[in-house]
Amino acid sequence: MPAALTRQTFLRRTAPRLTLPLVAALTLAGCSDQNWRTTDVSEIMPPLDFTLVDEHGETVHAEDYAGKTTLLYFGYTHCPDVCPTTLARLSAATHQLDDELRDDVQVLFVSVDPARDTPEVMGQYADAFGPQFIGLTGETEQIDALTNRYRITYSYDEPDADGRYDVTHSSAVFAFDPQGDAQLLLRDSDPLDNIVADIERLASQS
Repeated sequence: MPAALTRQTFLRRTAPRLTLPLVAALTLAGCSDQNWRTTDVSEIMPPLDFTLVDEHGETVHAEDYAGKTTLLYFGYTHCPDVCPTTLARLSAATHQLDDELRDDVQVLFVSVDPARDTPEVMGQYADAFGPQFIGLTGETEQIDALTNRYRITYSYDEPDADGRYDVTHSSAVFAFDPQGDAQLLLRDSDPLDNIVADIERLASQS
């Protein structure tokens, strides 16, 4: 698929979920490598950097996860559809990799609902999708620092009579190389075969 068409499709399908600066950047950015099947963001996204809390309640940093191809996804455990669907697709994608490559891939699932997503809850939820999945949470300030870094927005709906609420958030998945440099953006509209091919290629370069 031509690069221009790929970017146009991306903007049409995901623009409501991304901030305007990211949309503008993706409009202007050219693909540095035409062989990627998903969206190349290597020239417009910064390296992975964060301070969060892992499933054991310990403070962790981006460098703690260096050395592997990293897929970064923002969501929450009470999500009724988008989060489980996206994580299930990523699980299906990693299961299509050879064992050696699969061991070199990790998925960081970062909660945007820290009030309900405790470290223990995040750990149990992430474990259900496979050993490559790691649940992370933290203080609102820590989460906002990371979402702002990658120009992702989220918002809380009004609680119902029982106090339940939904969180509106992006469905984007960012892919980083083992050095923590941003490389790709994976969309929910990308065919699974394309996601598998790009993850495999990215992991093979490590």
